[in-house]
Amino acid sequence: DLSITPRDNPLRQITRLIEGQPGPGIVYAPTRAGVEKLADQLGATGRTVLPYHAGLAPEVRAANQAAFVASEDMIMVATVAFGMGIDKPDVRFVAHAALPKSIESYYQETGRAGRDGDPAVAMMLWGAEDFARARARLGEMDETRLSGERARLDMLASLVETPRCRRAILLRHFGENPPETCGNCDNC
Repeated sequence: DLSITPRDNPLRQITRLIEGQPGPGIVYAPTRAGVEKLADQLGATGRTVLPYHAGLAPEVRAANQAAFVASEDMIMVATVAFGMGIDKPDVRFVAHAALPKSIESYYQETGRAGRDGDPAVAMMLWGAEDFARARARLGEMDETRLSGERARLDMLASLVETPRCRRAILLRHFGENPPETCGNCDNC
């Protein structure tokens, strides 16, 4: 299942997802401080929750990653530094606490859920301030990259705002020709 919803109380929204979704999961947060805070808060769910970001000592990152790979119910709260090269097919959910960097990043990160073929959930929370921050970053970019990055942001906005099938939009973006509806996203 794929859902994209406005963020109103991310802790409550992600906690609700965790309570309904047994098995291992990944929650992406945009900053190191956000990872630490959310990992602490989600620990109240009773599940094992660990942080992962580039500010942690390498041995802590390695230990947290190994614990996650071995776990059957752990939640990793991480920046996008987590997930590359992780061989864990039984991830049951991936949640984004904020807008991802691009539609390509989103597709790659959500693709870490359900690789074993069993049902999995991808949830993205977003807010207008996410788009405001992204547009501010565009203002700091080199002119040669600006049009491509603006197009990426516009594509992400169309995915977030569409009333149509989200999976179809994602797959069309990557050159596929899917059916008009998938039956597995929040809009279908």
